[in-house]
This record gives sequence, structure tokens and C-alpha cells, in this order.
Amino acid sequence: MTKPIGMGLIGSGYMGKAHAVAMQAVGASFNTELRPICEMIATSNPESAARAAKALGFARHTGDWREVVSDPAVEAVVIASPQDTHYDIAMTCFEQGKHVFCEKPLALSLEDAEAMATAAKSAGVIHMIGFNYVRTPATQYARQLVAAGEIGDVIYVRAEHAEDFSADGTAPFEWRYEGLANGNLGDLAPHPINMMLALGGDIESLVAHYQTVHSVRSGKPVTNDDHAHFLCRFAGGAMGYLMSTRVAHGRKMGYCYEVQGTLGTLRFDQEDQNALWLYKHGDAPEQQGFKKILTNPAHPDYVAFNLGPGHGTGYQDQIIIEQKDFLTAIAMGENRYPTFEDGLVVHQVVDAIYRSQASGGWESV
Repeated sequence: MTKPIGMGLIGSGYMGKAHAVAMQAVGASFNTELRPICEMIATSNPESAARAAKALGFARHTGDWREVVSDPAVEAVVIASPQDTHYDIAMTCFEQGKHVFCEKPLALSLEDAEAMATAAKSAGVIHMIGFNYVRTPATQYARQLVAAGEIGDVIYVRAEHAEDFSADGTAPFEWRYEGLANGNLGDLAPHPINMMLALGGDIESLVAHYQTVHSVRSGKPVTNDDHAHFLCRFAGGAMGYLMSTRVAHGRKMGYCYEVQGTLGTLRFDQEDQNALWLYKHGDAPEQQGFKKILTNPAHPDYVAFNLGPGHGTGYQDQIIIEQKDFLTAIAMGENRYPTFEDGLVVHQVVDAIYRSQASGGWESV
């Protein structure tokens, strides 16, 4: 038996639209117990909110997010607004006893992230953060393989997230180039950091360096980083490396990883998100080599979108899977990965990167 749940959405941009589509598709895709009712959407002003409500299928609209959070018909809130708004919105939701899904990064600072994670736990509501790439069927399956010991003990994790939307140094100054949260370390790096934690476990320490490649745009100084990298040690003994950049010409969605174990290796590239590459040490010599595994109905969450092997899933499907997990957590009354605590750990890693840049040496996480 299905039950309606009133949803509020804050933000109607790239991610706001994706979440609105997911709200309307998740019930049909996954036959969820809870079925979203698009009650109210908030944007930065009443005019844009009216346009967004009409385009995205919301019953009501407002230019003040506080009206969404306080509305009695809204039981759960999706925060898809800029990072500098996350803290106030989430904390108000917790005061009102509303369930919260928040896009990454959790907050502008480590201190705010710590406060949000503490408040989320104290409020006793469902809280989730939007690391969507870790939810592809291929990466969910990779996590299962690692957890089951299929590649033995993890000894090395290599990760990268490379894009080129800021590679043109003559492009005009915009919001992306002001404030740490809008830089590469606030925008792109949290995704592969989350993936490294999901596949390798807790990061114990790291040594890092980051750089601003195009330091001036339109005559204005750029105040955040363009690319960064670090070496790390995992608490379980493995080693690791991460590279994240927004200035890599030709790279569009280069969210990639390689997990090396004592019995095999896994490889993945988000630009080919429906394939996982697996090498098993125990294969016969004449059959050794990486095997390409095409995602299919046997992999997590795939069958909700396709019955045919190799037909594949897309970006929007990741957001629908997030919505399914959020609704399932609410229905069961039990948080599901990744929570605000998982978002906090990513902040702690980024904080260690900043400290390592300043000290020039290894820093603990």
C-alpha cells in the first residue's frame, strides 16, 4: 500500500530540476511505499519561483525558503540551493522535525558541517547527502565486490575527477571563482573523496597540494583552486592517491577510480558508467586480463530502469536512485548511506588538504 509524502524543494537550477524529475519518477521506477507529492518550491525570488513551479510540477511556490520549511504539508525537504544556504536551511528543518536531503558539499566550513551533523543526529530525522556518483549500479557492485573480499585486501586506491569547464583562461569571471566552497576542492573533489572512503575506508593522513592555474579572470582575482592532488594512508593500511581538476582540456566527466587488492583490481570511468572492469588473479594464464562487466539486471538498482543487459542507465537515474533511498529511509525510520556524518568526513578530508598546503607536510584527518 502506498502513502503520499509532501515534498519541498529549495532551488530550481541544475540539481533542483534533477530532483524535481526524480520526485515524479521514483514511484513508477521503484514502486516505493512513499509517493512524493510536490507541495512547494522555493527559489531566490517569487517570479522565478512561479516559473519553476509551473515547469517542474509544484502545487505552490515562494521566494522565501522559510515558507517551505515551516509549511505543515511539507514533510521532507530537498536542499538544492548554493552551499552558503545549506547550514541555515538544514538547521531550521531539524528544528521543525523535517527530513532533509542536502546536496554536497554539506556546508561552507568544517565547523558548520560538524554542527549540522550533530543537529541531524539529535533531531532524530532522516538526513542524507547527495553523492550521486557512488550510486551507479556499477559502483554499487564494485563496493559489493570489495566488501566480499573478491579482490582480496585493498592495498591501493587511485581516484580522479577531471573536467574542463574552467580550462579556458579567457572565460569571464563568475561565481565559481570566488570562495573556497565554489572551487575545485569544494565542488568536484568531494565526489572522488567520498568514493575513496566508500571503497577504501577511513583516510588516516594525507599530504596535499593545490593550485590556481588561472589566477585572474575579467580583471578580478580568482580566490579558489583549479586543481589539487594528494597522497594518503588509509586506516586499514592501504595507500591512495587523488587528483581533482576543473581545467583538464578534453575531460568532461572524468570521475574514475582503480582499486587494487591482493587478489585482483577494479577499474571504473564515469564517462562509461555502465561498465566495470575486473581483473582476477586466479584466472588461468591464457585468460588473464581485465574483463569488462556490462551492467545488467543482476546489479543494484539497474532493473528499475532497464530489463536488458547492457542497455545502461544515465545521470538522471542516479538522482532517482537517491530519491528512492531517501524515501525508503523515511519509510523504515532508519538512515541510509550517505548521511550527514558521511558528508562531515569528506569535509574533514578537505580540511586536512588545506592544512597540508599550509604546512607543506603530512596532516592527520
